[in-house]
Amino acid sequence: MTRSEISFRSGQDACSGWHFTSGGALRRVVVMAHGFGGTKDSGLEPFAQRFAAAGIDVLAFDYRGFGASGGVPRQSLSVRRQIDDYNAAVEAAKTLDGVDPSRVGLWGASFSGGHVLRVAAERDDIGAVISLTPLTSGLAVSRAAAASRDMVTSLRWTLTGVRSRFAVRRGGRPTMMPLVAPVGEPGALALDGAYESYTALAGPTWRNEIDSSVGLEVVGVRTNAAAKKMRCPLLVQIADFDQYVPAAAVATTAAHGRAQVHHYPCDHFDVWPGHDWFDKTVSDQVAFLTRTFSVVRGTLID
Repeated sequence: MTRSEISFRSGQDACSGWHFTSGGALRRVVVMAHGFGGTKDSGLEPFAQRFAAAGIDVLAFDYRGFGASGGVPRQSLSVRRQIDDYNAAVEAAKTLDGVDPSRVGLWGASFSGGHVLRVAAERDDIGAVISLTPLTSGLAVSRAAAASRDMVTSLRWTLTGVRSRFAVRRGGRPTMMPLVAPVGEPGALALDGAYESYTALAGPTWRNEIDSSVGLEVVGVRTNAAAKKMRCPLLVQIADFDQYVPAAAVATTAAHGRAQVHHYPCDHFDVWPGHDWFDKTVSDQVAFLTRTFSVVRGTLID
């Protein structure tokens, strides 16, 4: 397995990617990006290494405005822009040396777990999708977050987010807030264990700040229709005790997508590298991809 730096264009900006090469010819490839404010150097490599060891290439990338990618404003999250980046990454992956463009898969986790459903629903060239503890309902997630804060704090950050969005649209700078924070402190993610878990994954390009308008992006996420529209095989992995994305909402989306569903008796971050359920989670992903990619248009492929 080798890892090389690549770059591709999304809109007017350059996105930074890592190509993990598994070896051989006409290889399968999976496109992956991080979740809520994450960067490719923050926990994606262990997943990619396991895929490459199984003969599956990986293109992991940073969204515009995050990590090593270009684009402004920095640390400002747009669902539509990130979905566009996924589409650009798919096109880049199909041109990689030795890759079979008819066997492209998508991988997403948490926030990007919802992105990959929408990307796959818009395309007819995706062969498989993995959605790990996905954010599938912005309303359900917003309700869970609001329950952990007092009303005054929630209202103050909502108003700050609205002002930040208008400032960015006028060409100004966003108002930032911490992406993760200890319980009781201001932050987009401030539930029990979020700060410790996220910062343990954080790579050198990750920054603990996010545009305060992020809540306006989250609340608008709806993926049930996209899941229903998808035609490729889908694996949805649910953490049954997830504090961040309610398991019931994820299960509803999985049903719409006729997904293969795996449940894990753990919390949101427990499926990531360094935690107890990572090995089981990634082993299930490898098995799903190996089985799914063995058949293309009804023909058995080694």
